Amino acid sequence: MYDFTVAADSKAELYRDLHSALDALTADEPDAIANMANAAALLWEYLPQLNWAGFYRLIGGELVLGPFQGKAACIRIAIGKGVCGAAAATRATQLVEDVHAFPGHIACDAASRSELVVPIIAHGRLIGVLDLDSPVPARFDAEDAAGCEALVALLAPRIAG
Repeated sequence: MYDFTVAADSKAELYRDLHSALDALTADEPDAIANMANAAALLWEYLPQLNWAGFYRLIGGELVLGPFQGKAACIRIAIGKGVCGAAAATRATQLVEDVHAFPGHIACDAASRSELVVPIIAHGRLIGVLDLDSPVPARFDAEDAAGCEALVALLAPRIAG
């Protein structure tokens, strides 16, 4: 069993501690699903004001639901559709303050108001996305994006298979 101390004095400290915890959880585990599951649980437990935290994996040219925490979710998302599909198509982080203003937003949970999606790239290829949703408008900022990008950079080679 793992027991982590994750500080919340500042976002920088929070993400630094999350990075260390994620490193400890995934360093010696070769199973991608186990690593994504623990990452989703860690984010769910320590990031405030989330209503969904998880992964979509690129399988057969579309995003397919992976390990997550939160309500049941959309199972398949086409590349280019919604916030997750946009992140996959552009290979760029999507930071959306108001999902209702995002063209083509897919409402898996009507309570979601803001979203942060980080593409996962390993060995030069897209393998999926990390998706965080919040019921709070403008919940995520550039510091959250940078923190999650660092977490994904650590995790990507550990889930690439």
